[in-house]
Amino acid sequence: MDFLEIVKAIILGIVQGITEWLPISSTGHMILVNEFLQLNVSSAFKEMFYVIIQFGSILAVVVLYFKKLIPFSFKNGFEIKKDTMSMWYKIIFACIPAAVVGVLWDEKLNQLFYNYQTVSIMLILFGVLFIIIENFNKGKHSKITAISEITYKTALIIGVFQLIAAVFPGTSRSGATIVGALLLGVSRTLAAEFTFFLAVPVMLGASLLKLIKFGFNFTSLELTILFTGMIVAFVVSIVAIKFLMGYIKNHDFKVFGWYRIVLGALVLLYFAIKPF
Repeated sequence: MDFLEIVKAIILGIVQGITEWLPISSTGHMILVNEFLQLNVSSAFKEMFYVIIQFGSILAVVVLYFKKLIPFSFKNGFEIKKDTMSMWYKIIFACIPAAVVGVLWDEKLNQLFYNYQTVSIMLILFGVLFIIIENFNKGKHSKITAISEITYKTALIIGVFQLIAAVFPGTSRSGATIVGALLLGVSRTLAAEFTFFLAVPVMLGASLLKLIKFGFNFTSLELTILFTGMIVAFVVSIVAIKFLMGYIKNHDFKVFGWYRIVLGALVLLYFAIKPF
């Protein structure tokens, strides 16, 4: 029985690692997976697990972009990299809307919107937006191609799109921020990178908050499930991020838009015909 729970954690880690970074909604996939693959644990642990598992995904970003994220250099003695510090100021600034709403109304928002109807609608809506925006931008040159060119105003607007994802499950945090960035003229590659960087403080904060609320009294099986999920999510996230960055060098985001529309329709169909 314990082995089966570990296998489930591996599968959930794979789903998390793929869907967290591709703009296709980790929540939408987790809702479907949860219908067929439920951990045999307490509801409190399960709720915490689905958030803490994201920590593995965060570590993947830190490892892959370590040089870009670390604002210190020791090549010629201790030195603060001003460009990197400026980037972090903008990232923190962009995270303020989602952080405030998350801390104050996280549980209330989950009660109101964590359901298959909301998830399906947001999957389809942002899928349509991806297609519309990519068609609109076709043949146009990006206005912003470097993080140093992102202003505080631009960062804040992208942060508002991240807030939409925080409020409405199924939006996809990466999907929402990429859509916002594309609307503002940010290049696809930079939009994806800035989305990855935004995730570090947001997901780290959400993970710590859930861990504190749950407490630190774990059984040996719970710890095994938790670390298994995080490690798998870390490894798969590295693969997913590399795939996405390679893919968008020569392709647009429309394929993800169509995928979201199909997935949203499938979620609606499944729960419509599901016997109660």
